[in-house]
Amino acid sequence: MFDRIAPTYDLLNHLLSLGRDYAWRRKVTRQLAGAGPLNLLDLATGTGDLLISLLRRCPAIAKATGLDISERMLDLCREKLRVQGLAQRAELVCADASAMPFPESAFHVATMAFGIRNTANAAATLAEIYRVLKPGGMALILEFSLPRNRAVRWCYLKYLRSVVPWIGAVISGDRHAYRYLDESIEGFHQPEAFSSLMQQAGFHAVSVIPLTLGVASIYKGTK
Repeated sequence: MFDRIAPTYDLLNHLLSLGRDYAWRRKVTRQLAGAGPLNLLDLATGTGDLLISLLRRCPAIAKATGLDISERMLDLCREKLRVQGLAQRAELVCADASAMPFPESAFHVATMAFGIRNTANAAATLAEIYRVLKPGGMALILEFSLPRNRAVRWCYLKYLRSVVPWIGAVISGDRHAYRYLDESIEGFHQPEAFSSLMQQAGFHAVSVIPLTLGVASIYKGTK
């Protein structure tokens, strides 16, 4: 599915989030202020928007690895890194985030934007993230959530169920992918439950930063 929608993926991300995805990624990068030097892993890196934002705004990143299960997405990411002069600072790996080809305690930071709800088992993926982090390492996970406010939630669900699949179908030609987007957001763990999953995986000092009335959240935890 992600191979199919790769050519229009960036455009639809920016359009469907009304441009808020830029600010959400910047918020993730600000969590690394003052840290370094870092060996960073970006999971579900896709076309590389978060990876590129991190590399541009965090000079403390000494080495970055982007991992995604879609080779077509990685092709687009590779080209974007080349155009922005960042290709020498990043390695791209095609693999499953729930079974990573990395040794234990390999990274200082692991980031993941809008990817963990697409894995077959979120708990297993969190366990893998915990495994590859160094002691004291940090996980930063940006994911969609549902607003707490009932009126805002009602409006948001109407948008997800009606507007998103229609726009997605018109631009990408793949209505199923953008119907899946709605279903995966509605069916995913909400902030309290996901925070509990992180704690069960071993993370401590777990915190949640709600974004844009709660339509997305940043989850932060330490090994």
